[in-house]
Amino acid sequence: MPADRNFKIVTRLFGVQNSNRIDVAMANGAYKRLPTAFAMQPQALVDEVKKSNLRGRGGAGFPTGMKWGFIPKGADTVYLVCNADESEPGTCKDRELLFWDPHLLVEGMIIASYALGCKHAYIYIRGEMIREAAVLQKAVDEAYAKGFLGKEHQTALGPYKVDLTVHRGAGAYICGEETALLNSLEGKRGWPRLKPPFPAVKGLFGKPTIVNNVETLMNIPFIVENGGQKFADVGTGKSGGTRILCMSGHLKKPGVFELPIGITFRQVIDEVCGGTHSGKRVKAVIPGGSSMPPLDPSELDVPIEFDALMNDPRIKPVQYKPGHNFELAPGKPLRAMAGSGGIVVMDEDTDIVAVCARIMRFYAHESCGQCTPCREGTGWMSKICTRLADGYGQPGDVDLLSSIAYGIAGNTICPLGEAAAWPMMGFITKFRPDFEARLAQSRGLPPAGYHGAHP
Repeated sequence: MPADRNFKIVTRLFGVQNSNRIDVAMANGAYKRLPTAFAMQPQALVDEVKKSNLRGRGGAGFPTGMKWGFIPKGADTVYLVCNADESEPGTCKDRELLFWDPHLLVEGMIIASYALGCKHAYIYIRGEMIREAAVLQKAVDEAYAKGFLGKEHQTALGPYKVDLTVHRGAGAYICGEETALLNSLEGKRGWPRLKPPFPAVKGLFGKPTIVNNVETLMNIPFIVENGGQKFADVGTGKSGGTRILCMSGHLKKPGVFELPIGITFRQVIDEVCGGTHSGKRVKAVIPGGSSMPPLDPSELDVPIEFDALMNDPRIKPVQYKPGHNFELAPGKPLRAMAGSGGIVVMDEDTDIVAVCARIMRFYAHESCGQCTPCREGTGWMSKICTRLADGYGQPGDVDLLSSIAYGIAGNTICPLGEAAAWPMMGFITKFRPDFEARLAQSRGLPPAGYHGAHP
């Protein structure tokens, strides 16, 4: 299918007045896919999702149908959890989706629950999303009143009903990690769990659980209505459908856009967002939230698609020291990742060292403290990078930052360690001259009382 920038799947109702009310949503097609889904066998639904090439939109890009297939056969209790704990810096799509079209999410969760054999599903929404939580709860209440939730439906397997609970988190970045989210949902401290066992085998309350992102689940009704192959054809390669991008930074037209997944970064920046607001050249681009290694101007003709960012040779491998690539697996160097779709554009006047210091302060603050490499290493990186940005860098600081990052990556229970380490190594790989220039301008030892971090 030709790439059409006006083709929308999950943002069709953006800008429609009262679109989050059930009468308006139903007038625009909400819940009409349920009879089709309920007439299918659950395994047939899973197979359609596999065929669709729908990949998780929360960050990792894991194939959704494959993930659903990990639920043990014959499981007596299964849970579906929607991860609406959007907290990745640069990412702001879930709050828009939840505000404009919450009923599409509810419909997607009903269908997914039926496919998985789930009788009680949960939406874990970030606590700071006060407006969205209210809109979402009202939508759930309306779905109950209309009988879409909490009442039996006739299906290919006989009578079936599902309940849906909205749970507000307390605002911790770590709870965006699926096992930390499950602990929080159970009323425990939001600490990630060791894996295996994976949530699909032992998740919420010790039962098989699937955790999917908001955007991921909102694509399910389209797949049911049009078939998995149609969704796959909308995309490219092994990535089906469209992709929502959160465009921010030095842009004339920032915003949230649903675009073909084969579009390139340069096309999005220049043609969709009108280029930089200063008219100056792009210096760096964060491709998928602050946890991803950045791109430099020579790498912007790569598509936003998951596999392209990981494998395209036009993207330089991230190095942990000059001449030595950081590898995700033997022979597979880290390049970049599509992540959560949060794209931050920086023009040529950007202070890269200061940007990196700000990112490191965020991850040092948000580390849950369970793993020593992350708890200690993120703090070290924050202090060292901040003193370098402030003009008090010491000889060897640049290599020290990269060395600390290398010591964190791959040595923690959850990916928060990588979330801090990868951008640190990535910025140094792509913009080492900026770091070296700042070091050369060092004013020497910091004054008494300076601790390498801003108050």
